Amino acid sequence: MPKVPYPKQIQTFANQIGILKQRGMTFADEAAAKAWLHRVSYYRMSGYWYPLLADRVNHTFKPGVTFEQAVSLYEFDSRLRELVFRNIGRIEVAVRTQMAYVMSMAKGGTWFADASLFTNTAQHAKTLQSIADEYHRSDEQFVRAFKRKYSDPLPPSWMTLEVTSFGTMSILYQYLKPGIPKRDVAAVFGVSDTVFASWLHTLVYVRNICAHHARLWNRTLGVRPLMPRHPRNTFITLPATGTQRVYFVLAIIRYWLNVIDPQNTLTQDLQLLFSKFPSVHAGALGFPQNWEQEQLWQ
Repeated sequence: MPKVPYPKQIQTFANQIGILKQRGMTFADEAAAKAWLHRVSYYRMSGYWYPLLADRVNHTFKPGVTFEQAVSLYEFDSRLRELVFRNIGRIEVAVRTQMAYVMSMAKGGTWFADASLFTNTAQHAKTLQSIADEYHRSDEQFVRAFKRKYSDPLPPSWMTLEVTSFGTMSILYQYLKPGIPKRDVAAVFGVSDTVFASWLHTLVYVRNICAHHARLWNRTLGVRPLMPRHPRNTFITLPATGTQRVYFVLAIIRYWLNVIDPQNTLTQDLQLLFSKFPSVHAGALGFPQNWEQEQLWQ
């Protein structure tokens, strides 16, 4: 089928509300809705009212759908992203710490620059260049002090990884050659090295969703994290929805938080979030019924 130019034109905020009304959406307060669309675009909101459509070809809504329902879904999603982003950040810091420590103890402080430790020399060179670029862009005080005092092209990993992006760090681990040091890093977090690499990649992907304020609610992820066969600690059973829903990512986060901070409150935080938005169906995130009864969430 041949492609055609995109035909639609931008609509005024008043017209946007008119279009939604024609399609069957109702409004408790049109002035408030217009003010909302000034802050959050119609196109961004469309991801939240799409599941509320009765006819997805003609874009007509189910009976009784309100603009405020879509806003509630948006606000729930915003708070969910904040919760996920904050806890992935805690995991990221722990991963930086353990990768630097375990690998440096085994292979020396500048292990990340040794191409012989990696499976793909071309990919290693590319990753090392990314690390160098991130280091030279950094304005951290310890970076400036290191550059003034030492001739080394890069500091040891316990400094360098502090200014390396989460994504670059994930790639660095992925291409490490199999062996005891790689397994030891993963063992700190209670999984095999293959699962660790898969989960790390998944958290980078989800972190980027959160950082760019993209929709996390009702999303099927573009990555497929591995289900661990023999996790060291309690994990969930394989959900009927598979591993590409947000529930599985939250289970990964909970599992790793239980390692680095056994007193974490992720379960309580999720329960509180759902209580504040009772109209949000947890199944849209891949949650099974009675999810709190899984031992992981206890």
